[in-house]
Amino acid sequence: MTNHRHDLPQARGEILLTDGGLETTLIFENGIDLPEFASFPLLDDDDGRAALLEYFRTYTDIARQHGVGIVLETPTWRASADWGRVLGYEAADLARLNADAVDLLREVREAYAPSTAVVISGNVGPRGDGYEVGDQMTVEEAEDFHRAQVGALVDAGADLVTALTMTYVEEAIGFARAAASVDVPAVVSFTVETDGTLPTGQPLGEAIAAVESATGGSPLSYGINCAHPDHFGDTVAAAVEAGETWVNRIGLVRANASRMSHEELDAAEELDAGDRAELGGQYANLRRLLPNLTVMGGCCGTDHGHISEIARSALAIDT
Repeated sequence: MTNHRHDLPQARGEILLTDGGLETTLIFENGIDLPEFASFPLLDDDDGRAALLEYFRTYTDIARQHGVGIVLETPTWRASADWGRVLGYEAADLARLNADAVDLLREVREAYAPSTAVVISGNVGPRGDGYEVGDQMTVEEAEDFHRAQVGALVDAGADLVTALTMTYVEEAIGFARAAASVDVPAVVSFTVETDGTLPTGQPLGEAIAAVESATGGSPLSYGINCAHPDHFGDTVAAAVEAGETWVNRIGLVRANASRMSHEELDAAEELDAGDRAELGGQYANLRRLLPNLTVMGGCCGTDHGHISEIARSALAIDT
């Protein structure tokens, strides 16, 4: 099945899976060193490329077993200008590697066609750390900063682009505008702290409303990632109870396995895999709350076992 940018299955309301915590899996389960938490350099190494292919095929197998499609995120969360420079990559190298990341996922898609729909999402990370706000850009600076990576991913054939772990509104708006400028669907995913607010302290609903207002509602949807459901579940439930409309724009959830705060996770030397079955049940609850939640996967600490439980529990509410 071929996916087209303006006919995405999740935009039609189809339920899809996505993968788990790529970097934590590679580090803690595969024993692969990832300087600066960057997985894109593995594309230039035969063994690294093989590890990435095995990782993505594992999740696509889970989707096929459950009879649903899957969104695969390119391993490019750190493949932007500032992080690339820290790791010794120039602009031309980054453009090539972003394109190669799309080609890698196209290889996976071709292997599973036509029975399993594989949507290729160009993964764009924050300019900063992802856990802390750090130096903030203006909207214009953020649009300019993200334009090169978004352009490289789109030129290579990504079906959409997804910004994961956004920590503040201006960067999210800039990313969304960069995507709109090249007419590609975009998902804006925020991370939240243990109290359900962004690292800036801004409520999640306010952040989504601000991006909607500044972009004319251009994003395909919004997401929450790199936080445990306990950190944002009450916020979502309260908003649903109050009839707040921003919850209808949540289309993606990629939760952490652990209840730890970002600070605790950053300092952790061992992986906290949490409770897989419990996490699956929490996703089922989120599906009941969020009418347009169509893409479900994991973030830090989650692996194929977590995604299998999420699929088992969350998809069961349709039967």
